Amino acid sequence: ETMQHLPNDKATCTGSIIRQQLFEGDKERGLKLCGFQGNKKVLLVMGGSLGSIILNDALRENLNRLLPTFNIIHLCGKGNVEESLNHVQGYRQFEYVTDELSDLLFVSNFVVSRAGSNSIFEFLALHKPMLLIPLSAAKSRGDQILNANLFKRQGFAHVLEEEALTKESFMMSIEALIKSEEEIIDKMLDAERPKTPSEMANLILQYEK
Repeated sequence: ETMQHLPNDKATCTGSIIRQQLFEGDKERGLKLCGFQGNKKVLLVMGGSLGSIILNDALRENLNRLLPTFNIIHLCGKGNVEESLNHVQGYRQFEYVTDELSDLLFVSNFVVSRAGSNSIFEFLALHKPMLLIPLSAAKSRGDQILNANLFKRQGFAHVLEEEALTKESFMMSIEALIKSEEEIIDKMLDAERPKTPSEMANLILQYEK
């Protein structure tokens, strides 16, 4: 949005700088890590570094409705694993992951997430249609709401406000996201890809005097 106030020949939009390792993910490694057969599309649900109880509950309340369509990867946050669901076929939960995240993203078709800047630009770079559920203004400075609405305006994401999150609204939002899959990916393909550190350094060096 700032670009419209700057000379075209003197400005570029990078978005958040993203890790090169993000592009080194492997679908087969992701399938093996989760124990999936690759016969269904994959939904990745993550609630940020600490997890999100409200997202966890909304997902788990809808598992019976989602599992016929999806294999589900759930990054639920430390201490939030539901032991009784460990053996549910097609559902794989992790407290958190580190290096494995790129593999899990490569195997995923859709993402449900909070709207932190780094995460959503990673989803954009990998062309993953996303349902964003930003932290409410009551729990934050409101930056995730701004992030989510910006991506919604650009056609990269659907948004469900936390205050409107229920078992039914979660399911309806997932269904709407599925219907918009091709349209969202087309928008993402037309967008300028976020830059890695080396790409950003090379851009800066082009203008070295």
